[in-house]
Amino acid sequence: MGVFKKLSELSVGKQAIIKSFQSDELFIKLMEMGCIPGEKIIVEQIAPLKDPISIYVAGYRLSLRLDEAEHIIVEETN
Repeated sequence: MGVFKKLSELSVGKQAIIKSFQSDELFIKLMEMGCIPGEKIIVEQIAPLKDPISIYVAGYRLSLRLDEAEHIIVEETN
């Protein structure tokens, strides 16, 4: 079993599984884009000031603001 973290705590190249969201508003927004609990993600890029974060999820690349990534709980898999 992996380690549970906030998405904002992962570094480039790390893979994780989405576990939960700490914000209902964010959950609805991301669910509409295919980001649902159980989905595998890969952190592809992080901007120099950590905002935004680019992830690969559900077959496409998605950029998230740091404050959004703070509310996504993931289980690190590597």
